[in-house]
Amino acid sequence: MLSDIQVTGNKDTRSGFGDGIVEAAKKNKNIIALTADLAGSLKLNEFIKLFPERYIQCGIAEANMMGVAAGLTIGGKIPFTTTFANFSTGRVYDQIRQSIAYSGKNVKICASHAGLTLGEDGATHQILEDIGLMKMLPGMTVIVPADYNQTKAATIAIADYQGPVYLRFGRPVWPIFTKESDFVIGKAQKFSDGKDVSIFACGHLVWKAIEAGKILESKGINVEVVNIHTIKPLDNEAVLTSITKTKCAVTCEEHNVIGGLGDSIAQLASKHFPIPIEYVGTNDTFGESGKPAELLTKYGLDTPNIISAVEKVITRKNK
Repeated sequence: MLSDIQVTGNKDTRSGFGDGIVEAAKKNKNIIALTADLAGSLKLNEFIKLFPERYIQCGIAEANMMGVAAGLTIGGKIPFTTTFANFSTGRVYDQIRQSIAYSGKNVKICASHAGLTLGEDGATHQILEDIGLMKMLPGMTVIVPADYNQTKAATIAIADYQGPVYLRFGRPVWPIFTKESDFVIGKAQKFSDGKDVSIFACGHLVWKAIEAGKILESKGINVEVVNIHTIKPLDNEAVLTSITKTKCAVTCEEHNVIGGLGDSIAQLASKHFPIPIEYVGTNDTFGESGKPAELLTKYGLDTPNIISAVEKVITRKNK
């Protein structure tokens, strides 16, 4: 039952990354952290204190950072590049495509400050296209964890995962509601069993989906909430098992509805089990400066919007 899910604290997901890379580095001496002048924002201070010889400050030269990271893998190192999501993807797409993805380099692209919840920094920094950019690259694994615990677990897990990875997380303090042990790359996390509708969510919107699900349950709507923390490779079995039972779905993401999680779910459903789907995400638009919670509301990514989408898709199913 969703009502059994409790918040155990509040912490930003980027701190999960900072704590996770320290733990991973203690176990593996080949882990190297690189940053483009944003060590503090990416919570690397403890890593730098403990492993100064395994830290590379690349300055505001993100494209060069990706090239350095690709080169380090040739010597057996496991580089974790760190900067804002916008600079981790859009600014350096050519370098990622040519130097990392094309040759399958073991680079971990760790991207903070993603989506609208970056807040006051505004549209130029609030990238809402990065999931699409990264999942289209052949061989790229794309992970969007839901809270501090899951981000820490994902950071540790990708250190042992062979191949390029895009790990996306955020800036704001957010509820902690998962256990680190719940995370497995490529394995969806189901929070409730339901028969009326499937809600698939990633990142910050997983908690919003749980909030919506609790309200819907109180209205007698039986909801299945699934955390798709790994966008690619998608857990096809989990998605298909859910939608064949509920026969309709809502997808929720802090990303453009074009190219993100919703597109992945829809593509899979259209090939194997076509169903009505409603999308909660930004609708082909850039963001703007503002407080994170207010931006989620303005752009239709909050709890009431998820409830509305569920009610709409159930109506479509029943016609």
